[in-house]
Amino acid sequence: MLRASRITLSLTLVFAALSTGRAQVPPSIDADALVRKIQAELSGPFPPDDGKVNPNFPHGEFLQGTITDSKIFPGTENAFQVYVPAQYDPSRPACLLVKLDGLGAFEGTVLDNLIAKKEVPVIIGVGITPGTIWKDPAGTPNRAAARFNRSYEFDSTNDRFPDYVLNELLPAVQKLKTTNGRAIRISSEGKDHAATGGSTGGIGAFTLAWRRPDQFTRVYSVIGTFVSMRGGSDYPVLIRKTDPKPLRIFLEDGSTDAWNPLFGTWYDANLNMESALTFAGYDVAHAWGTHGHDGRPGQVIFPDVMRWLWRDYAAPVQIGVSKNSTLQEITLPGEGWQKVGQDFQSAAGLAANAKGELYLSDSGAGSIYRVGDDGKHVPFMKQNTAVEGMAFGPDGALYAAVPGERRIIAVSPQGASHNVADGIAGRGIVVTHDGTVLVSEPGLHSDMPSQLWQIKAGAKKLVDQGLLSAAGVAFSPDGSLFFAAEKATKWVYSYVVQKDGSLADKQPFYWLHMTDVPNDSGAEDLALDTHGNLYVATRMGIQVCDQNGRVRAILPLPTPGGPVRSLAFGGPHFDILYATNGKQLFMRRLKLPGFAPWAAPIAVTSQGAG
Repeated sequence: MLRASRITLSLTLVFAALSTGRAQVPPSIDADALVRKIQAELSGPFPPDDGKVNPNFPHGEFLQGTITDSKIFPGTENAFQVYVPAQYDPSRPACLLVKLDGLGAFEGTVLDNLIAKKEVPVIIGVGITPGTIWKDPAGTPNRAAARFNRSYEFDSTNDRFPDYVLNELLPAVQKLKTTNGRAIRISSEGKDHAATGGSTGGIGAFTLAWRRPDQFTRVYSVIGTFVSMRGGSDYPVLIRKTDPKPLRIFLEDGSTDAWNPLFGTWYDANLNMESALTFAGYDVAHAWGTHGHDGRPGQVIFPDVMRWLWRDYAAPVQIGVSKNSTLQEITLPGEGWQKVGQDFQSAAGLAANAKGELYLSDSGAGSIYRVGDDGKHVPFMKQNTAVEGMAFGPDGALYAAVPGERRIIAVSPQGASHNVADGIAGRGIVVTHDGTVLVSEPGLHSDMPSQLWQIKAGAKKLVDQGLLSAAGVAFSPDGSLFFAAEKATKWVYSYVVQKDGSLADKQPFYWLHMTDVPNDSGAEDLALDTHGNLYVATRMGIQVCDQNGRVRAILPLPTPGGPVRSLAFGGPHFDILYATNGKQLFMRRLKLPGFAPWAAPIAVTSQGAG
């Protein structure tokens, strides 16, 4: 796929924009030439021409508000500003630009001019001031702050700030009305939303889009803080590993930008971001100046960056093609996630039989379902107590862990069940080609040691103990290795399987990426493909590891899909990857088929020492 910065727009896209009732873009924009212009004007005078009031154009209105009852950032006071263009018609929900650290007259003037010239759509601007917790009541002279929330809100790379914007800020904005009574209505489509900010506000704007690409697809970061403050330094590696998202990003910084060397160099961090985004196939452009930690150059180019971000509107931002070799090995172009059937109450324990038919447990509904070819869920068995892990055996029976009853059961294809073992409150389960069952049993609390059980010929045997919150378990396709995931840490343990079936040479081998809220991987389930890649269901998505224990790719569920609770390969050719977040079931066809755990072992080509 060509990078969008090399695309000249056609009149077709202009007509698409006109059909929405919003402003059209110019009939032809040479994106490369525009980026060269932006770079040249970076050291130009302020304000730029489009930042000056034009008396011949209509001017928008500013509204003000304050949020003092946040549930996400309790105790904070956040002021916000709303720019409403003169052309805004409440019968047509407007596009959105969120600016971190507030929105002022300069941005309002730029939007006045660009909207009047029909170079961007009708955009409502929303500025958000970072929160403060005050020691003194409002109106107190020389009011003192107990805590400033700016870095906590904007530098964090978790979901808190995106949730705040979507669930608290924008609802508060849409309760306002203009002086002539126009209600504020903002489009709900991500292609209509952009975010911008400087320094800590720059990384915060990127996080809005990275965490919620369904809601924000256009980003302008000025002197962005992609350094080691609150995890921003991890972004380049995550961008390189993660399945690309539909984002368009413009980065600005100066070659002497190192606001505080304690955290690293801002400029080097932005270079790393641009390199990673280019590698991962994103529509990205940049302007590098010779300044330090100064936001003024970013303001000078603000009008033209808006033109670049909104070019080809109202077409959605397209997903690029990553150079990630593992993503290229396992994924098919154009084959993304698809939702399967209805929602569940608490889906888990995905498993596929020899036909590739998928089964899942919904403890909230007290049922085990089979997923039909049409996506409908056919009741297979009622189970009053929650079932966690499930796995098929070579005999065609469905084996399941029932932790509330401390037993392992097997269910025939006709639905008749019998006990396989008692006294095990299992979570993960796998059955090998010879009928051997391996079960993980976590401790009663996350800091209590787990146990691994082997069940063979009706006898259970403790084969290991000591893991923290042991969850998913699996064998390598050739049967030489056994894997067990720790939900509460970043590790998946690897064991060497001995000839007698015992486990040896235990190592915390697979290193997973972790979220910071909560601070663990949340690994719950495992699966392998026929090349020996390990697929791990985690809070961050499905992390795909090579044979040497390194995460090479990350497949997030559709936003806001959330953490992955369970996964399994299925389908007639075992090339469909199924995954659930507990509420929804998704499927995705891959290039590589999965390995059926109950199948006879197969040889796997070594990937070498790496």
